[in-house]
Amino acid sequence: MEEMEEELKCPVCGSFYREPIILPCSHNLCQACARNILVQTPESESPQSRRASGSGVSDYDYLDLDKMSLYSEADSGYGSYGGFASAPTTPCQKSPNGVRVFPPAMPPPPTHLSPALAPVPRNSCITCPQCHRSLILDDRGLRGFPKNRVLEGVIDRYQQSKAAALKCQLCEKAPKEATVMCEQCDVFYCDPCRLRCHPPRGPLAKHRLVPPAQGRVSRRLSPRKVSTCTDHELENHSMYCVQCKMPVCYQCLEEGKHSSHEVKALGAMWKLHKSQLSQALNGLSDRAKEAKEFLVQLRSMVQQIQENSVEFEACLVAQCDALIDALNRRKAQLLARVNKEHEHKLKVVRDQISHCTVKLRQTTGLMEYCLEVIKENDPSGFLQISDALIRRVHLTEDQWGKGTLTPRMTTDFDLSLDNSPLLQSIHQLDFVQVKASSPVPATPILQLEECCTHNNSATLSWKQPPLSTVAAEGYILELDDGSGGQFREVYVGKETMCTVDGLHFNSTYNARVKAFNKTGVSPYSKTLVLQTSEVAWFAFDPGSAHSDIILSNDNLTVTCSSYDDRVVLGKTGFSKGVHYWELTIDRYDNHPDPAFGVARIDVMKDVMLGKDDKAWAMYVDNNRSWFMHNNSHTNRTEGGITKGATIGVLLDLNRKTLTFFINNEQQGPIAFENVEGLFFPAVSLNRNVQVTLHTGLPVPDFYSSRASIA
Repeated sequence: MEEMEEELKCPVCGSFYREPIILPCSHNLCQACARNILVQTPESESPQSRRASGSGVSDYDYLDLDKMSLYSEADSGYGSYGGFASAPTTPCQKSPNGVRVFPPAMPPPPTHLSPALAPVPRNSCITCPQCHRSLILDDRGLRGFPKNRVLEGVIDRYQQSKAAALKCQLCEKAPKEATVMCEQCDVFYCDPCRLRCHPPRGPLAKHRLVPPAQGRVSRRLSPRKVSTCTDHELENHSMYCVQCKMPVCYQCLEEGKHSSHEVKALGAMWKLHKSQLSQALNGLSDRAKEAKEFLVQLRSMVQQIQENSVEFEACLVAQCDALIDALNRRKAQLLARVNKEHEHKLKVVRDQISHCTVKLRQTTGLMEYCLEVIKENDPSGFLQISDALIRRVHLTEDQWGKGTLTPRMTTDFDLSLDNSPLLQSIHQLDFVQVKASSPVPATPILQLEECCTHNNSATLSWKQPPLSTVAAEGYILELDDGSGGQFREVYVGKETMCTVDGLHFNSTYNARVKAFNKTGVSPYSKTLVLQTSEVAWFAFDPGSAHSDIILSNDNLTVTCSSYDDRVVLGKTGFSKGVHYWELTIDRYDNHPDPAFGVARIDVMKDVMLGKDDKAWAMYVDNNRSWFMHNNSHTNRTEGGITKGATIGVLLDLNRKTLTFFINNEQQGPIAFENVEGLFFPAVSLNRNVQVTLHTGLPVPDFYSSRASIA
């Protein structure tokens, strides 16, 4: 458990956490340390002024600084993205753990209250010393942060396991070693104090005395205080809010900000998250085992390099001595070359040993900490930290990916000495390289841990081999057509990362990359197989929508400020496959006739959908519906919509058809046939209608069975 100690220490004071609190970024701080690093912010940064100006919606607003994104203008769809580079405006110092700590603007006023109850200066801001994210406190101050009781329990167990023999609690001077503990009195006694203070007669005769070690265990297993809600301090946590990912009380559900959120039973979510953490630990445990074996391999390589070096030096000295005095100066130069190679190999291997040792210690510490957390019997406390732990376990496992457990250096010296030249050629004597450098760049290596797909986009990353000596002037990325066809170039340039958009959904693509310079091109890299999403997840596109369109709910809910019909498109376009999405009617006043369907990217945005030849739609009122394309109205069908109705749109580009549904029933015949090309989901509506988009839905079962029969 010693490797877990780093997980149990505060990044500010460097000591074990005392009354730890959980910040919204999932990191922990001692309550006293959190108060010590508070910084007062200007009045304009306060939550009240933010709410008054409409610039913030949360009591804890992160201050993300210097956010920068860079996008390539290449037609291939390539994009590279920068990260966050936060520059603190407050001078910082180093904590005992080596992290940056932001000191308070002024010393806190003296107070006799505890850190939790002491008043917090108005407009206080706290910066996490680990991730350097800042947030502004509300009126509750530090009391608004939940306490990490699970971490307290783990620290207690850890300190007890490291403690010396238990001492008597009643000895006045030089306490003796305890021999028993009374479970009722909760006191440890030595033999003299037990006979004097706890005689086995009267009411005390019924008390149960146990050995000190057993008493320590019983103390550890005693139930802790039930956690209470941070918003309603008199109420216990009883449910788990799925949307906010936190335990809540019944008052939060009835009158608080969680009243409209999805909630689940606290015990069920506790068991679920424990199961997820246990499963994540299984994978990390395998990685740790591989890392231990890898370290053994690296340590044996050190010995082998040492032995090979001695052998090589001896051979070199024997050859140089045979050339007598004329070779002495050259011999020194060659020995220097060998020693340089020797030191280089040792440095590379030792650096890798050091890196893997540190990483393994951190991994083992995290595993031990997680195992101790799993032992906790406090559901709400566990759920407060389980998501962060699961993410950390997965991230740590990913960091042990392919390439991490591969030696960066070989044990062999790829050098050979040729002693056949004549004495007059002694000054040209040099090592003969076993492997000649190629005039073209080395084959690029695809970085699998950074390659991924999202919806119908694919991101690929690659690099040159670590020991490559030939520079590459650029790279050529090729993809096939998603159906096993010929490869085509999608990117040519100097960057080593590329994002390709506009791929087909539910398709398998093969990707490869090669490098080039003035001499020529390298061989292709290994082929990487990429699978795009089976179903599309998308939202409405505010960039292409009419100016009267009003979007909310992460661009999933739409209405309009005008009495005239206005058009909004989805962000994702379709050109292949079968796609289904739904829209629910949130508000329907005065019997308007909204339209739903698909459109080209250049459809008219200020008229009803279907008025021009760039849209295929169904418009519907409270009694009936029509299909419309190029201002041609067809197939009037009885049955309309009301508030709460669901409109389904099924675009089958394999069969080139468009079909509509109302409340899971097909509305009329197949609306349009022979549709092909690139289509975007589309809606037109006015101010009397509000709809919400639902994506990522599978094709309805009855349609799938009908298509298979056909």
